[in-house]
Amino acid sequence: MTSRVEPRARHRRRTDRKRALVGGVSALALTGAAMFTSTMMSTASAATTWPTATGSEAVSSTIAVSGTRDGGYKRYYGSGDLAGDGQEEGQDPIFRLADGATLKNVIIGAPGADGVHCQGSCTLQNVWWEDVGEDAATFRGGNSAVYTVYGGGAKKAADKVFQHNGGGKLVVSKFAVQDFKTLYRSCGNCSTQYKRTSIFNTVEVTAPGSRLVGINTNYGDTAALRNITVVGDSSKKIVPCQKYIGNNTGAEPTTNGSGPDGTYCDYTASDITYQ
Repeated sequence: MTSRVEPRARHRRRTDRKRALVGGVSALALTGAAMFTSTMMSTASAATTWPTATGSEAVSSTIAVSGTRDGGYKRYYGSGDLAGDGQEEGQDPIFRLADGATLKNVIIGAPGADGVHCQGSCTLQNVWWEDVGEDAATFRGGNSAVYTVYGGGAKKAADKVFQHNGGGKLVVSKFAVQDFKTLYRSCGNCSTQYKRTSIFNTVEVTAPGSRLVGINTNYGDTAALRNITVVGDSSKKIVPCQKYIGNNTGAEPTTNGSGPDGTYCDYTASDITYQ
């Protein structure tokens, strides 16, 4: 398990990975408190349909987003200083969202650099990562920040999809993840630590993968899992909720058990369906 460390170790993975373009977009129904219109994604099932890019744009320096940016399903990928797609720590993102910003209808291709950084509360609506670089999205706001991920998906994450370095709450709904190590990690060894809350509702998980969420019990983190569908993991090797003892020294955190406990890992067997 690799957590965000300050200063951070560098690791490489091969960069000659093939970009995949998979056709089709299906309609997405509104659920719960998330109130979006004209969203596009299939519901979580074994047949999630990934969007076809309407065009491609190379990004050589981070794009700053304030307010709302609608990409119209264009593919953005790193070039120049953003051409990394491995696990080198400290990479810059393709998009950096200001507090309160929304990024929607975007495909992030390879190289993916460090994906998206949210500096405060943010909304990621129908954002698709075809080949995750360092991380897909990193959340860096304070204790009152709320991060909303609605629709979209991520593939080929050699380490983490969602990295939660700041405080606040992350809510992920109608998301698909395939071929990954960790879907979500509350930073295990950041120099400043927080109590972090995460909620995952209607998520399709396709093996291979190692764990869905990793949280720090000593800081009071909580993770709720609802309506999770796991595809291709009949032996149930993917850990739904891994608990850790986090620290602020940069040391590798130790594990603290796994599984539902009614306090930190909030789910029951009926919340997870295997296909």
